[in-house]
Amino acid sequence: MIGSELKGKYVIVRGVNSGVFAGKLENIEGIVVKLSNVRRLWYWDGAASTSELAITGPKKPDNCKFPPEVPTIIVLDAKEILEVSDIAEKAIKDVKPWKA
Repeated sequence: MIGSELKGKYVIVRGVNSGVFAGKLENIEGIVVKLSNVRRLWYWDGAASTSELAITGPKKPDNCKFPPEVPTIIVLDAKEILEVSDIAEKAIKDVKPWKA
């Protein structure tokens, strides 16, 4: 199945309407994606796109709005899944949790 090689890896998933998420890929079934140890990437600074974010992470982490990690999420409208580099994974995880 397409994307099965990404199972177990840290990825960014962009949903059509649901938003952008970073976490460990657990399963893919069509456009439904299950992630664990997930952060919603609500707002980022220092990356022009999800593609750049997956390669370098955010270059201005103090300006980012990533809420605290949740154990599991099921994204029902996945449009793209990007493998995240080790550098970007660390940068995303190091962003201080944003709370309203």
